[in-house]
Amino acid sequence: MQSLFHLSVHVHDLQATRQFYGGVMGCTEGRSTDSWVDFDFFGHQLSFHLGTPFPTTRTGQVGDTLVPMPHFGLVLALPDWQALAQRLQAARVDFVMEPQIRFAGQSGEQWTMFFLDPSGNPIEVKGFASLDTLYMP
Repeated sequence: MQSLFHLSVHVHDLQATRQFYGGVMGCTEGRSTDSWVDFDFFGHQLSFHLGTPFPTTRTGQVGDTLVPMPHFGLVLALPDWQALAQRLQAARVDFVMEPQIRFAGQSGEQWTMFFLDPSGNPIEVKGFASLDTLYMP
């Protein structure tokens, strides 16, 4: 069964959110009101409501880096991941973890990057040469 994912999180500023997700990340804006906005987040519905973003701590061990927990993100085919990484780098996004490969040559080889949106919501984006290997040990 194929289904779509929906996530709603708080943000401080809808205009900054629109600029980041629409302008920087290239997501299409959907419905909105004065207090929230939806985006097509690479085929999934991501909603942002005015409020206080969830607290995070850098406690997730990824290689030698402690990444923010909790976080959300997505998995892309490698060419799409590379295009997004280039787009984020061109926009001078400040990375928590720079775009890089993990588990090179091993089962589960993947590319990853971590960054924050303007409200501090942490995002991880993974890239796989074959999405069939996403759940392989």
